[in-house]
Amino acid sequence: MARVPSVLTIAGSDSGGGAGIQADLKTFAAHGLHGLSAIAALTAQNTQGVQAIHVPPRAFLKAQLDSVFSDFDIRAVKIGMLANAGIIDAVADALECHRPKHIVLDPVMVSSSGHTLLETRAIRRLVERLLPLATVITPNIDEAVLLLDHAIDDDEQAEGALVELLTMGAKAVLLKGGHLSGRKVIDRLDTGKALYEFEHPRLKVSGHGTGCTLAAAIAANLALKKSLPDACEAAGDYVFKALESAYNPGTSKLSILKHIQ
Repeated sequence: MARVPSVLTIAGSDSGGGAGIQADLKTFAAHGLHGLSAIAALTAQNTQGVQAIHVPPRAFLKAQLDSVFSDFDIRAVKIGMLANAGIIDAVADALECHRPKHIVLDPVMVSSSGHTLLETRAIRRLVERLLPLATVITPNIDEAVLLLDHAIDDDEQAEGALVELLTMGAKAVLLKGGHLSGRKVIDRLDTGKALYEFEHPRLKVSGHGTGCTLAAAIAANLALKKSLPDACEAAGDYVFKALESAYNPGTSKLSILKHIQ
């Protein structure tokens, strides 16, 4: 029997169940794919914020990665929270060794509650080692600001940021527009050959795990053999529907996406 195709997430675990590994696995399952995980960080987290972070030994992360790559038909990899330079190096080493076809890099740096999730000194390592390996990177505006070290305040600057990020070594960039103002949310994809825009109405929902879910959905759609523009469009539609149906299991106003098949 042919092996069922799998998608791997390399990210942080969210004990609150809304983002990170938990959101990614829900997304993979909703797309009919087998989800694998390599946990790069553990967080004590709920809808009110991040209370603590534990980073496992680099050797243990390597063992997780070697284990899944040795046994499963991994069609795509989604990368999320990596915490520090040592973890970035471990992930880059594994990807250079195993060479998965598709890599979606979500450069997670700050949580929804404002907690730092990536050491500042590790940003340069992420750019040097992971950007060149990624099929596409999916920063939000705040993450793009940290990568580029300048403000992005409007649509024109957002389009300029795409070009700058490609110049830094990315093969393709999906710049999420949720942090810009306007009645619509516009995500912009630049493949280096063409520019695409994906629009959705702005919902009055404070969602948790939207970025993780979007990157995971892109990886899932790439694994299902969609083109990158089609994968990004389908992923945006998936997140919109999940956010439209979001619910509040915690005591704060932060909503958790409802993953719908």
